[in-house]
Parts: sequence; C-alpha cells; structure tokens
Amino acid sequence: MPEEDLVDIKFRLFDGSDLGPFRYSSASTVEMLKERIVSDWPKGKTVVPKVANEIKLISFGKILENNKTVSQCKAPFGELTGGAMVMHVVVQPSLTKTKAEKKVEDSKKFGCSCCIM
Repeated sequence: MPEEDLVDIKFRLFDGSDLGPFRYSSASTVEMLKERIVSDWPKGKTVVPKVANEIKLISFGKILENNKTVSQCKAPFGELTGGAMVMHVVVQPSLTKTKAEKKVEDSKKFGCSCCIM
C-alpha cells in the first residue's frame, strides 16, 4: 500500500481525551472506523458504546455516513500538514425498551383510580 494512501486519524471523545492516532487506508469506510473505536474504547469511561451503530463520527462539522470512505471525509479546503485528522466521537446508546413496554409503564404511572361511595 503506497504511503500517500494512508491517513492518520485521531478520535476525540466526549470528555476531551483522544484515541489514536491510528493509520488507515483512504479506502477504509466510516463503519470500519466505528468498529475500531468500539474495540479500543478506553476502560473506566461512564458511557461505553456496545455496537458501532451507537457511535456518530463528526468531521469538519458533518456527521459521517457509514458507507463513506476516509478519502471522502478529508478536509474540504486541502490537505492537513503535519498532523492527524481529528474526528469527534458522539455516543448515543440505543434505547433498550420497546414502545410497547413504555406504554405499559406509562399506563401504570398515570393510572386512574375511582372510588364510588
């Protein structure tokens, strides 16, 4: 793989700490980056993604789609000199409760009780 096809990427987490930099091929997809983040997530964080779909990557103000490649995510104003590209990581844990479960819970909370005397 030619050296110019490799890109250094650093991932900035919600608390300001960083993962990386890691070296990726320009043909790597955003989905591949997310899977790497999940597998290398630091221990002891309060928010931990369980799957790649719980992660959103933001680069240059845009949320990146899973099917985009690293080369499509580069800076719109030219190449960065002497450093890694920084992508911000946002974790949105998926909701585990279904809508039916929520309706049952809500009906219990706001149940009506009548007393006829």
